Formats: sequence, C-alpha cells, structure tokens
Amino acid sequence: MPEIGIAGLIVILIVALLVFGPKRLPEIGRSLGKGMREFKDSISGQDDKPELPPRSGDESPPPSTP
Repeated sequence: MPEIGIAGLIVILIVALLVFGPKRLPEIGRSLGKGMREFKDSISGQDDKPELPPRSGDESPPPSTP
C-alpha cells in the first residue's frame, strides 16, 4: 500500500475544500477533533470533568431574604 506524502495530503485538503467549502471545513475539523478527544478519553478511562446530574427546569432559585 503506498504511503501518503505531503503532495497526497495537499490534494486531499484541496478536494475537501472544494467539496465542503471554506465555511464548513473548520466546523468539520472542530467536531472531528472533539470526537477523537472523547474517544481517547473513553479508551484511557480519564475524565477531565466530573459528571453532574442533569438539572431539572422546574427548580426555582432559593428565595432571597432582605
């Protein structure tokens, strides 16, 4: 199987730019990076943020006393 060199990567980036456009390309890269980071964290078992229970919308803030 041939290796992808610098020229191959440039061709792939140009094709991606033509297919998705300049507005969508950063958005796709951002979501791809986020997905890879979440996958890596789930494989390694590391959690940067502790999971909090979902907050229900019917809770009202505590009343303030003057």
